[in-house]
Formats: sequence, structure tokens, C-alpha cells
Amino acid sequence: MKLFADLAYGTNLGPFPMIAWVGFFTYAVILAAALLAAGRKWSKHLRRVPPRVHRILGILALILATLHLLMGVSAYV
Repeated sequence: MKLFADLAYGTNLGPFPMIAWVGFFTYAVILAAALLAAGRKWSKHLRRVPPRVHRILGILALILATLHLLMGVSAYV
């Protein structure tokens, strides 16, 4: 857990620690997956995107969210 704590709070990219950046990217991926699913009703271009792209975005969001969770919990363990 020390590795995750050092990675989360010891590495700064700009004004934010790494845990914040992982959280931002996770939120962006979840938002992209939701917009892709909802946007199929309105856009003909989004209808051509294969469903596997939505699935890949969901899997990526789960991986990033798990990493974000481990980084957050490592501060208290």
C-alpha cells in the first residue's frame, strides 16, 4: 500500500496530486461512455460507433476507478 500512497500523493503533475488526475480521467471516461450511449438517439455518426467501444470505455472506467480507490484507501492504511 505504500506504493499506492507514494504514487497518489508523492507525484504531482502540475497543481494536483496523481490521485486527483486519476479521478479526473475516470470522470471523463464515464462521461464519454454515457454521452456515447445517450447520443446515439440524436446523432447518425454516433450510431456507426460499434458497441464494443462503449464496452471498452466501461472497462477502462472500472480500472481507473479501482486505481483511484486504492490510492485513496492507501492514505489511511
